[in-house]
Amino acid sequence: MSMRLLGLPLVLAAVPAQAQTLVHLPPAPQPVPFIVPVVAVALPAYPWPMPFVAAGPPRLPENVRAMLESAIRTGDSATVAAVVKVALDTKPYDKDEIRGMQKAFNDEAARLAAAKANAETQRIRQSDIFQLWTGKIEAGAFRATGNTNNFGFSGAINLDRKGIDWQHTIQLTADYQKDTGTVTREQYLASYQARYTLRDGLFTYGRTQWERNAIQGYDDRYSLSGGLGYRVIKRKDLALSLEIGPALRRTRYVTDPAETTWSTLTSLDFSWNVDDGVKFTQTASSYIETGNSTFTTNTGIEAGVSKKLKAKLSYSFEHETSPPAGTLRTDTISRFSLVYGF
Repeated sequence: MSMRLLGLPLVLAAVPAQAQTLVHLPPAPQPVPFIVPVVAVALPAYPWPMPFVAAGPPRLPENVRAMLESAIRTGDSATVAAVVKVALDTKPYDKDEIRGMQKAFNDEAARLAAAKANAETQRIRQSDIFQLWTGKIEAGAFRATGNTNNFGFSGAINLDRKGIDWQHTIQLTADYQKDTGTVTREQYLASYQARYTLRDGLFTYGRTQWERNAIQGYDDRYSLSGGLGYRVIKRKDLALSLEIGPALRRTRYVTDPAETTWSTLTSLDFSWNVDDGVKFTQTASSYIETGNSTFTTNTGIEAGVSKKLKAKLSYSFEHETSPPAGTLRTDTISRFSLVYGF
């Protein structure tokens, strides 16, 4: 390294003198200053501190609100629910206000229902035995087959009183036929039944019944029974109840000696409001014993003629397992009647 440094002056000495003349370069241009213009903006004088103005929640469009209010005025919860669904689908950002209107409607409906139920309970408690009765009257014609084969007239009265725990039912029926001076059919029935509700759906009952059917071989038959029942279905348009219990029957025959027997009573009561003004009914009962057992059914359909008047077509079936000699086991009656409700 030192040898290289020592040789450097020798190299410089060998450069010609002309090459050692200095080269003068022109001076570098000076930068031009850039002046940024200043713009003055005059702002209005604002108070300090700045005032706070609270913004309210977004309001529901008036057309949607009017639609909901119209549904609420109907008082029908199903209609309100349907309109609320449409409103939520079209205005999901207003769901809080929509749900609030629905909740207010439901709360008011619940309050009114509770007040109505309480008023009805008080009315029932303050009523006497002759009040709260409802019923219907039937009148019409029938066709009988079996022991007789003819046409006749029939009538029925059904009374019902429903309290808080008790229900009382009275039934009267009559079928009468007189052909050329001879009575060919004379069948009567009268019954009373009381029900007492033990708890939801379960009840106890007591029933007493009298009937006469000389054509079928007995002048009088008394029945006394009691037991338990259960409301299997209890809806506004559909009802089904079942009963079972022991029964004591006293029968006075036309020709045979009278007898008293124990039996088991089972019964069924079914009703179905098929449509507005159309109702289907089915009742059935059986007295089962070691001697003569009895099975009865009644099928009917009612169609509204007016608010209180209905047309009814029914079919009754009665079967005795051991009837008196000379009578058939089975009787049937087809009836067409008008029913007036009150």
